[in-house]
Amino acid sequence: MTKLTKHLAVLGFLLATAVPALAQQVIKLSTTTSTENSGLLQYLLPKFEAKTNSKVNVISVGTGKALELAKNGDVDVTLVHARASEDKFVAEGHGVNRRDVMYNDFIIVGPESDPARIKGSKDVLDAMKKITASGAKFISRGDNSGTDQMEKAYWKQVGSQPQGAAYVSAGLGMGEVLTMAAELRAYTLTDRATYIAYRARTGLQIVVEGDQKMFNPYGIIAVNPKNFPQANYKGAMQLVEWITSPEGQGLIAAFKVEGQQVFFPSYKGGK
Repeated sequence: MTKLTKHLAVLGFLLATAVPALAQQVIKLSTTTSTENSGLLQYLLPKFEAKTNSKVNVISVGTGKALELAKNGDVDVTLVHARASEDKFVAEGHGVNRRDVMYNDFIIVGPESDPARIKGSKDVLDAMKKITASGAKFISRGDNSGTDQMEKAYWKQVGSQPQGAAYVSAGLGMGEVLTMAAELRAYTLTDRATYIAYRARTGLQIVVEGDQKMFNPYGIIAVNPKNFPQANYKGAMQLVEWITSPEGQGLIAAFKVEGQQVFFPSYKGGK
């Protein structure tokens, strides 16, 4: 080995040890089961991670639990779909910089036999009255998710709901509830994206859709850094900014399940 070669080898070693690779930042995200079950996050996050040298650790639960994790400082940012709960979360000082991200809609699905005779209805409250009157089985998320909160609001407006064995509070995620509804030949309320992802394996049919009451918006909120200085607020805001940027919004619009667009971008520069 020549002196020049030795010098170059030593120089290379010194550079390699003196200038370590930039550490990959970790961002903790709590979110709803629909963003996970539909495949949206598996599609979006690798693009964000590559661009920002980040690793997003996802905790997929119902909206109520997702907000609770954010409230306790267990995550840095949350992506959920229950606007009233989101607004309360921000008003109480737990989160900052809430932004609209996207929307889709809720639908009621059920067995092909349609025992309540509601297929084709566009009136969700009337359909739920008929489900109750028919004695047909209904599976509830029962987990304080955004879907569960919406379902409970519908029953409250209807003034009644299935009783006894006709009403099953599962305490499970959307994909599991759809599977249970298929097994029990029952109805359930679901977001459209998760339904499409599970349609082939469950055989459930859309029976109610198109009611304005079934609009389903999603928002993203950074955890308040004043409450939790240890939170990765910088990383949280990078994700907030990216998912509401033209790039992020364009990717949401381009995401499809079985050839069908299931989320629609909604950020317009406001909150």
